Amino acid sequence: MAEAVAAERLQSFVARIERLEEEKAALAADAREVYAEAKSAGFDTKILRQVIRLRKLDKSERQEQEALLQLYLDALGG
Repeated sequence: MAEAVAAERLQSFVARIERLEEEKAALAADAREVYAEAKSAGFDTKILRQVIRLRKLDKSERQEQEALLQLYLDALGG
C-alpha cells in the first residue's frame, strides 16, 4: 500500500512538473513574440534585455554593478 501511495505521489509530482514546463515554454514563446514586436517597432532588443535584467536588481545592487563596470572600463582605458 505504501508503495502505491508513493507511486501516486510520484506521478502527481511528475505531472505537475510537466505542466509547469509546458507553461514555461509557452511563456518563453510569448516573450519572444514581444521582443520581435519591440524590434519591429525600432527598439534594440539587446538593450531591452539589459534593461529587463537590470530592473530585476534592487537599486543598490544595480549601482554596485554599474560602479564595477565603470571601474573595469576605466582600468582598461576605455
